[in-house]
Amino acid sequence: MTKIKVTPSEFKDFSKYILDISGIALDVGKEYLLETRLGPILNRLGYGSYVELLRKAKSDFKKELENEIIDAISTNETYFFRDKSPFQLLQHKIFPDLIDKRSSKNTALKPTLRLWSAANSTGQEIYSIAMTLLEMGVTSRDYTIKLYGTDISDAAIAQASYGLYNKFEVARGLDPGRLNKYFDAHEDRYKIKDELRAMVQFKKMNLMKPFMGMGKFDIILCRNVMIYFTTQDRRKIYQNISKVLEPDGYLLIGSTESLVNDTDLYVSNKYLNSIFYQFKP
Repeated sequence: MTKIKVTPSEFKDFSKYILDISGIALDVGKEYLLETRLGPILNRLGYGSYVELLRKAKSDFKKELENEIIDAISTNETYFFRDKSPFQLLQHKIFPDLIDKRSSKNTALKPTLRLWSAANSTGQEIYSIAMTLLEMGVTSRDYTIKLYGTDISDAAIAQASYGLYNKFEVARGLDPGRLNKYFDAHEDRYKIKDELRAMVQFKKMNLMKPFMGMGKFDIILCRNVMIYFTTQDRRKIYQNISKVLEPDGYLLIGSTESLVNDTDLYVSNKYLNSIFYQFKP
């Protein structure tokens, strides 16, 4: 496979295009990333330059090439029970507190829990949350559970929806007990069991677009994704998140991330070794 180098002017134009269609910011110095992710597309289509690829992508009214570029450039680094502590936080603090509050309402309806995993990638995060709920005894028999996973990548959403993972993917974060309990062997891969799959809905979504028709969520996870956005875009996304988070809801971000320079809408709270955010009182 021939490796074609991106020129400075091509990188400038292409990084602007990627920013416009996805919100992902590629700073100078990330030329290698563009070459690594988009080089195979360039070779497959037989184009001799990135300017040719960009021209074709912009003229493709079906947006098939645009979607392929988004799939290639978006980072789908994830694994089951990633970082562990957020799931312990959910199990021992957030879910019990929410269940107490939602169950105390005088209504004949079952208590409702609504959770959104933004930038969900291939589904490991939201499926880990579903496992956590089941292990707590929180099931659809006694609760109305709404779990949503979104991502900008068509390929990521397709895999998450099908719930099929290879041996490497299930080995990252899953012990043998959970693997046997929640997955069925599927040739040389593993497929999420129907009970777990039925708990989650997946949808393609660009965080830079308005959050339309989503309703309100008790918990929103937006972990390890904001580093790919500009400061201005992060502020916009956190503002939009605030509009779909319940007044007593919880926001979880990545363990190395901070809201300090991006928004003043939330206050941080600590439980054990984990940080979570809620609206200012």
